[in-house]
Amino acid sequence: MSEMSYLSVIERYHEYKIAICELLASIVTGVGDQQLCAEDTTLADAIVSIAEYYPFVDHIYLLDNDGKQISPIIKKDGKPVSMSHQTGTDRSQRPYFKKAKKQEHEVTVSKLYFSSIGRKLCVSAVMPCGKAEKVYLIVDIDLREIIQFLMGDTLRGRFNPLFKVVYSLIAIGLFSVVGVLLFSAYSEIINMFTEMHVGDALYLKPFSVIIFLTLALAVFDLGKTTIEEEVLMHKDIFRHSSTRRTITRFIAAILIAVSIEALLLMFKSALGDGKNIQAAVWMMFSAIGLLVGLGIYVYLGARAESYLKSKYGNALNREGD
Repeated sequence: MSEMSYLSVIERYHEYKIAICELLASIVTGVGDQQLCAEDTTLADAIVSIAEYYPFVDHIYLLDNDGKQISPIIKKDGKPVSMSHQTGTDRSQRPYFKKAKKQEHEVTVSKLYFSSIGRKLCVSAVMPCGKAEKVYLIVDIDLREIIQFLMGDTLRGRFNPLFKVVYSLIAIGLFSVVGVLLFSAYSEIINMFTEMHVGDALYLKPFSVIIFLTLALAVFDLGKTTIEEEVLMHKDIFRHSSTRRTITRFIAAILIAVSIEALLLMFKSALGDGKNIQAAVWMMFSAIGLLVGLGIYVYLGARAESYLKSKYGNALNREGD
């Protein structure tokens, strides 16, 4: 999956909140035991083992009954984080610890928050362990990666950098064509002024300039849309609105080019012998049909997405109740 925007991560979190909580509870329950809560080396081995199966697990550490950190914060590679998050740090005021204190015998999952350790949106699963002295096992989860895991999009995410490189190369090729078209347009402009003494069909020369410029505009808009949609902007392929936005932008670029070409052909036919006027009219009708079809597609797509959101939201509310 491509890098998800924060807004998209938050939206997906609320959609998959129940599944996320159940998955984290099962993971923490499976790894939490008395031995794990007693030895730092066992803690490091545990997170390496967990990360092999669950790549969204970021950190693991222990807090005592007063909320003080009693172990290093271990990263998924088994190494501790920097000294700024060392043993002895007081975390008693953290929301996830307060929630765990209220539900002492259950695995609790925090609300989403921006982690000061990983600098990303995450949630924390907390489980009390130990008998003589209560200890709390904390497992931090990368929210973007767990959503990617639940959506089954992990493999595609690995190929995303390659996709972006290919789209970038395609856009560079389109921009190169724009350069050629602009060169041709300005060459025509220069020729038009240098050949003003030639009177035959001089009034038709601006049309060729406009054709080159119009094509350059259409191709440039196509390359710009490709860069923005596939390289720069986040695109959630699982949302209909994202696909609809891309199609709308591409069709809009084509629609503008066809409309301008139809107008040029119509004007050129009106000033000439008029033999292409029928083709110009049919091109204009094609542009109108394209515009109507695009409007229907956008309208029906928006209605369908609204219906699916409403249906899915009602299902989640019933499940939550």
